Amino acid sequence: MTEHKLTLLVIDDEASNIKVLREVLKSDYKVYAATSAEKALQLISSSEKLPDLILLDIIMPGIDGYELCKKLKADQQTKSIPIIFITSKTTEQDEIKGFEAGAVDYVTKPFSTPIVKARVKTHLELKAMREHFEKLSMRDSLTGISNRMHFDHKLIQEWKRMQRDNLPLSLIMCDVDFFKKYNDHYGHQAGDRCLQRVASIIDINSKRPADLAARYGGEEFAVILPDTNAVGALEVAEKIRSEVQRYEIPHAESTVSPFVSLSLGVSTVIPSQEVTPEELIASADAALYKAKENGRNRVEIAI
Repeated sequence: MTEHKLTLLVIDDEASNIKVLREVLKSDYKVYAATSAEKALQLISSSEKLPDLILLDIIMPGIDGYELCKKLKADQQTKSIPIIFITSKTTEQDEIKGFEAGAVDYVTKPFSTPIVKARVKTHLELKAMREHFEKLSMRDSLTGISNRMHFDHKLIQEWKRMQRDNLPLSLIMCDVDFFKKYNDHYGHQAGDRCLQRVASIIDINSKRPADLAARYGGEEFAVILPDTNAVGALEVAEKIRSEVQRYEIPHAESTVSPFVSLSLGVSTVIPSQEVTPEELIASADAALYKAKENGRNRVEIAI
């Protein structure tokens, strides 16, 4: 299997500098290049994958390196990309200005090849470590799916994206029916295993990369479905409900099924200035309570 190479973006208006850096780094990384800040921004916005690290010159026509660094750090999509300045500006004040703009390192020209390689390797390793701990912080420790903090962040992110593109955003809220009775009857360890199985079923049935299944709290779960209309969201919710039933987790204390079941509420909006993410949650919650009032083990949609 071919090893996946991390990607570097070199931004420098001197083709000779780009050539040297490409030769130095191409054996270990996939190296792209841009000769101006404007071209770099176009390249980043049109690429399917963001660069893992950027090597940036300061002195360039138009937008200089300092300003480009500030722009990238101000953008939610690119702010976590490490930026190393490689520049002929050598004063302490220049270096301070570079770090204030958001760079993680500052290398002066003429540069040492081993130093550049070492700095790139170090900052890519630090980035990987940071991303690992960020992922851990966004996971529910019991079920392994996303936690409430990640849900809140993702909902705002997708809300803005759907508002920009004028597309529907759907939300499913669901509860394990009579979960307190399940815990009381089978014990808390069995209750934990039950939640883990339910979470896995919900996660498996939230298939697209942009979908997010999260443990909202206790025995309550939520699923964010970007670019999904009400019909599509109902199909996902019903699939989750039926799959939980099909798994046949015994629930002797349930009055609606001999097996563990879910009640689910669905709400869909096209995000705009007139509605808020909190209203979407409240609407899905209201549909969930309607499902409970109407007998549980069912899906209801907000109207």
